Amino acid sequence: MSGPARRSAPLRVGNASGFYGDRFDALADMLTGGPLDVLTGDYLAELTMLILGRDRLKDPARGYARTFLRQLETGLGLARERGVTLVTNAGGLNPAGLADAVRELSERVGVPARVAHVEGDDLTGRGGWGEGVLTANAYLGGAGIAECLRDGADVVVTGRVSDAALVSGCATAHFGWADDDWDRLAGAVVAGHVLECGAQATGGNYAFFLREGIDVRRPGFPLAEIAEDGSSVITKHPGTGGAVTVGTVTAQLLYETAGPRYLGPDVTARLDSVRLSQAGDDRVRVDGVRGEPRPGTLKVGLTRLGGFRNEVTFVLTGLDIDAKAALVRGQMEDALAGPRRPREVTWSLVRTGRADADVQEEASALLRLVVRDDDENAVGRAVSGPAIELALASYPGFHVTAPPSRGAPYGVFESVCVDASTVPHVAVLPDGTRQDVSFPHPAPSRNPDLLPRPPAPQSPDGLFSARPAIEDRGVRGAEPPEKRAGAGQGHNTRRAPLGRVAGTRSGDKGGSANVGVWARDGDPAIHRWLRETLTVAKLRELLPETERLPVTRHELPNLHALNFVVEDLLGEGVAAQHRFDPQAKALGEWLRARHLDIPEEFLS
Repeated sequence: MSGPARRSAPLRVGNASGFYGDRFDALADMLTGGPLDVLTGDYLAELTMLILGRDRLKDPARGYARTFLRQLETGLGLARERGVTLVTNAGGLNPAGLADAVRELSERVGVPARVAHVEGDDLTGRGGWGEGVLTANAYLGGAGIAECLRDGADVVVTGRVSDAALVSGCATAHFGWADDDWDRLAGAVVAGHVLECGAQATGGNYAFFLREGIDVRRPGFPLAEIAEDGSSVITKHPGTGGAVTVGTVTAQLLYETAGPRYLGPDVTARLDSVRLSQAGDDRVRVDGVRGEPRPGTLKVGLTRLGGFRNEVTFVLTGLDIDAKAALVRGQMEDALAGPRRPREVTWSLVRTGRADADVQEEASALLRLVVRDDDENAVGRAVSGPAIELALASYPGFHVTAPPSRGAPYGVFESVCVDASTVPHVAVLPDGTRQDVSFPHPAPSRNPDLLPRPPAPQSPDGLFSARPAIEDRGVRGAEPPEKRAGAGQGHNTRRAPLGRVAGTRSGDKGGSANVGVWARDGDPAIHRWLRETLTVAKLRELLPETERLPVTRHELPNLHALNFVVEDLLGEGVAAQHRFDPQAKALGEWLRARHLDIPEEFLS
C-alpha cells in the first residue's frame, strides 16, 4: 500500500469516549485542553451492537451513535479551528449514514469538513449464522482509517473496527508504516488499548485510588504521544483530574485481555514484552513492544435476541431470613409449576442484612428471582401476577424493590472467526471514491493462537522467567503444576485482604471474564509471592463461583502481573444478564476483598 514518506514528529492522539454514553463534554474538553493531532472516540461494545441493531430494526436509517452528532454541534468547529482530525467508530451499523449526517451538520453549522468513512465489517446479510441473528460484524483493522487520512479527511467514521485500530490506523498514516512493520504496529496497538476505555487509564476504576491519593471525581481523558518507532508516552492534558501512573496504565493493559499474545486485525502484539516506566508527572513511557504477524482470521461479533426475561427482587427484613426466603420461594415455585413453567428459573439470596441494625436497609436481605423463556407471555403476567398476589399472604414484612413488570427481550452475544481474506475492507474517501484496502493475511491454519506459546521473557528483576500458562478445565480439586510445596514458607504471615498487596482489573469478553492481578507498586517481592500463591486452585478457593469453570492463568512478568481467564462465567454475555455483575466489572474487587495469609513484611 503506497503512502507518504515516514514522518519523525510524534503523533499526539487523544480519546474522548470509552463507550456509548460516556461523558458528553469530553470531546470539547479534549479539544480545548491542550494540543492534539487526532482525537478518537470509541462508542462500540458488545451490548452497544445489540442496542444499535434494535435501533436499526425500528428505522433502517439509524444504527449509529447519535451522541457523536450532538457533540459535533460545537465540537466540529473547535476541531477545525485547532487542526485536529476526528476518528470514531460511532458509525456502528451504519457508518455511511453517520458520515452523511456529519456532512449535513457541517453545512448547517457553517464549518467545512472533509468526511470519509470505512465499511465492509457488516456481514449480517452474508448468511450461515443461524436463526435470529440481529447483527454480524467483523472487527476490521486500521488500514481503512489510514487510507482516509492519507486522502486528507478531517473526520473519519467507521463501523466495527477493533478498538485499538482507531489509533493504529492514525499512526500508520502519519508515519507511513508498512503493513508488516510488526513492532511499530504492535506499539501503536498497545497505545490504542490503553486509550480505548477513556478515563480508565487516568485513574478511573483504579484499585489503589485511595492509597495513592488520586482525585478521581472527574478524571481527565488520556492521550498518547506516539513515536515513529511505535513507542509512546501516555499522558493527559495539564490541570485535568485523575493521574497517569505505571499503576493506572498497568490496570488498563490488563483489562479484557488474556494471554501474552494480543491478537488483532493489524498485528499480534506481545503483551509480555511491554515495558512501562514513569517518565514524569502524569507521563508513562510504553516501549519494548514486540509484534508478530496478524492472524489469518477475523473475529466476528454476532448478536441475536435470546428470548424474554423478567425479574422480581423480594426484600427480606430482620429475623428468620432463610425461613422467609424458603416460604416465598416455595409459593412462587408452586405458582410457576405446570406445562408453561419458564424455560429458566434462577434464585439468588444476597445476605446484605446484619443483626441489630440501626437502619432498616441494613437489616434487609435480597432474594432475586430471574426467569427466561422464548415466549414473552411465560415470563410476563405469569410471573408478575403471582408475585403481587403474595403481598398480603407470605412472609412478614413482604415487599419488593420495584413493581414486577412485563417480560423484556434480552440479547445474546457470540464471537466466531472467519477467513480474513473473505471480508471486504473499503475506505470511502471524501469525494466518494471507494478504495479497497484489504491486505494479505496468513492462511487461517497459521493463526498465532494455534502456535506454540511464546518463549517467556526474563522478569524485570532478573530472578525468574515466566512459566507457560496454566490451564484447569474445571476438574474439581485439580492442582496446577506451578503449585510447589513450601511456596510462601519462611515468612511470618497475617490474615488480610489480598487487595492490601495487589491491584486488580476485570472485565468481559462474551461469556468469559478476565481478572488481571498485579503487585502493588510493581514490587518484585510481592510479585514473586503472588506468582507462587495465586494458583488456579487458590483462585477457585477465593472465588467459589469459578469452581467448576475452565480457568487459565497467564503470566506477564514485565507488568508484575498474572491474568486469569474464566470461561462461561457470564453465560451468553452481558446482554443476557446472566449474573449479578453481568460484565464482571467488580469480579476483581471481590477477589481483592478475599482474605488469605499474607507475609507481614508486605503489610507493614
